[in-house]
Amino acid sequence: MGQNLQTGERLRPVDLARGHGLSTQAVRNYEEAGILPAAARTPHGYRTYTSLHAAALRAFLALVPGHGHRTAASIMRAVNEGAVEEAFRLLDESHAQLLDDRRTLQAVETALRDLAPTTAAGREAAAGRAAGPAPGGTFIGPLAGKLGIRPATLRKWERAGLVRPRRDPHTGYRVYDEADVRDARLTHQLRRGGYLLEQIAPLIAQVRAAGGLEPLEAALGDWRRRLSARGRAMLTGAAELEAYLRARG
Repeated sequence: MGQNLQTGERLRPVDLARGHGLSTQAVRNYEEAGILPAAARTPHGYRTYTSLHAAALRAFLALVPGHGHRTAASIMRAVNEGAVEEAFRLLDESHAQLLDDRRTLQAVETALRDLAPTTAAGREAAAGRAAGPAPGGTFIGPLAGKLGIRPATLRKWERAGLVRPRRDPHTGYRVYDEADVRDARLTHQLRRGGYLLEQIAPLIAQVRAAGGLEPLEAALGDWRRRLSARGRAMLTGAAELEAYLRARG
């Protein structure tokens, strides 16, 4: 295998860089990071590369969109060190993360569907909520009763940052406004789907950042498209990595 690194057409750093819009320094950095195999040197100390290095560069750049720079670099280092099984493990972990992200997206979409009114009465109730809650909002008991949970559960969700009721300045009671009710309902749906509180927290943060459920639906569409793009990019990266593995022999 080491002999393969020294045979074939001799390429300069600029030859590798030019086709990918990279700088020659970037190519040298990739070599130093172990992403590319070690280059041969001329008697004057200049680096020379081969078609094998070109294949390694193509594989790395194809892996990045699907797996990210860090994981792609780790995969290439493992291959170049002869630890192919470690490279496969890293690939498997990345694919598992994509699957987990897809399941999370599906859970949120399901929760949103469950929250959406499906009957005329439900739409009228939703319109009433959209107009704003009664002055002062709702208290913990009525909200817990509406959700079919215990008040202690709402307090637990508050400690986890999933709901953020204000306190009545005179009584000290928790007061849940419209946004709190929304977050509690979404949390309830996700908990029913088996999600842990620490998994729900970033989703609630996305709802708040989006400004509600309707803006989040557009964000979810973008999320879905990005997951699909990652999946396709993984296929492209796998093809280039396989070509590099064949070139290494």
